[in-house]
Amino acid sequence: MKRSELPALGVGRTPDPPYYAVIFTSQRSEVDDGYHEMAERMEELAQRQAGFLAMDSARGPDGIGITVAYWKDEESIKKWKQHVEHLQAQREGRQRWYRSYQVRIAKVERAYGFDTR
Repeated sequence: MKRSELPALGVGRTPDPPYYAVIFTSQRSEVDDGYHEMAERMEELAQRQAGFLAMDSARGPDGIGITVAYWKDEESIKKWKQHVEHLQAQREGRQRWYRSYQVRIAKVERAYGFDTR
């Protein structure tokens, strides 16, 4: 069975490789004002962009979070990085919501999983 034929796992469902992963690792600040609304808006907006495939995200009680967005190609990633609302979220993130962050972009060449269903 191909990955694309697997049932939803509750985690980002992606097609068969190759594709790209943008890995955003962050340490939150103590400021919450507007953060959750902006995060929800960015997820909603990213899902509507050409080339978007899926997203996984988790944040621990210590404020460290990892979000992985999967994209069809590097051009889609570049367009998302320059989206006007995403640019605003980036500015606000640096000014208010994050102590630090790292962005890493990787090409996914192999992928596999397990599902008991």
